[in-house]
Amino acid sequence: MIWTVVQTSWRRLKNNRSELLLTFVVPVIFFSIFAVIFGSRGGSASGTPKIKVAISDTSETPIAKRATVLLKEQQSLRLTDRRSARSAWSNQAENEEEVATVNRDAAEDLVRRGMVSAAIVFEPSVEGTMPEVRVLTDTYDQVASQVVTALVQRAVMTALSESKTPPLAELPNSVRPASFANVPLEASGAAAIKPPEIAVVDVLGGKKTNPVIAMYAAGIAVMFVLFSATTASGSLLEERENSTLDRLLCSRLTMDQLLLGKWAYLTLIGVIQMTLMFTWGAVVFGIELLSHWEGFTALTIVTAGAAASFALFLASLCRTRTQLGWISTIVILTMSALGGSMVPRYLMSENIQRIGMITFNAWALEGYNKVFWRDLGLRDLEWELGVMTLCGLVFILSARLFAVRWERT
Repeated sequence: MIWTVVQTSWRRLKNNRSELLLTFVVPVIFFSIFAVIFGSRGGSASGTPKIKVAISDTSETPIAKRATVLLKEQQSLRLTDRRSARSAWSNQAENEEEVATVNRDAAEDLVRRGMVSAAIVFEPSVEGTMPEVRVLTDTYDQVASQVVTALVQRAVMTALSESKTPPLAELPNSVRPASFANVPLEASGAAAIKPPEIAVVDVLGGKKTNPVIAMYAAGIAVMFVLFSATTASGSLLEERENSTLDRLLCSRLTMDQLLLGKWAYLTLIGVIQMTLMFTWGAVVFGIELLSHWEGFTALTIVTAGAAASFALFLASLCRTRTQLGWISTIVILTMSALGGSMVPRYLMSENIQRIGMITFNAWALEGYNKVFWRDLGLRDLEWELGVMTLCGLVFILSARLFAVRWERT
């Protein structure tokens, strides 16, 4: 009898496509997604995202100039100014030789707006020859600040050792280098040089009550709003199965009114859900909600509206609620993984980050990060609000197009 139970269960699984997909296909899909995200960082250099940095040099010292040249030669850095920072969609790296240095205020503004991960500032010091070195960091990317600080220290040490290197003619042939950049530390006397002090300034995170929560609250909120909206949109399919939809359409109610009513309801639920979540975060975990209420309100309404449109679009594609369940699970988890709800986008390669921008999760998260992490206003949310509004419009129009079949039956 035990074997009979096993055979019966296997036949049921074999004849249930949704359960087959969730059991055998979905784990492979998500393993592949996370393998691509994390595997690209440990693979070739081309897969590892370059760290965008800006350089400000007001010291005009030989050491700062030489250190700037050495930093431009680093394969892991991408030197950026205000003009080249806007070319985020370009697949080709900027020509670092043409990238100009910026002033101190412009460098800090680039970090604050998220256009660069860090800014390297060389300022005059009382000594004159040795500049004061500061690294302005954005701890949203917790890896970049440490990497940049280490590279700056090495570049300044190399520049300082070269300034103390004796003429090449006086060096023994065994240690005579092809260029000053390759002079061994033992030959140049750099081993006795005191490492320069690099002042690391956290431009954004240092002012946050709870920076970790401020970074990740939006990712969880957007993902669960999508799940709740798609679950609620299944009522359309239930009404279709029990013939309630036919009776509704035989009344004065039109399909347009039905879809808009469902959309308004799902949007309202999404707004309440996100408001409740962020209010709880403000009370318990110290998220600065009241001081960012304008940006939060605009983003929450647009995000909830786009999620509602997306849920209705998925419901109009499916024929049964079971089918909606497994399709929405696969799609939403995939969007959340690529869009940054599960894994911070700075951990992804540049190609994966570009792919993630096709999901409105990424746009919503970027908008919330601008509000709560970067303290930017409504004027700086134009792209995020515009893209999500367009997504919501496209999804609701697509849902209306697929819902035509319900009117014909």
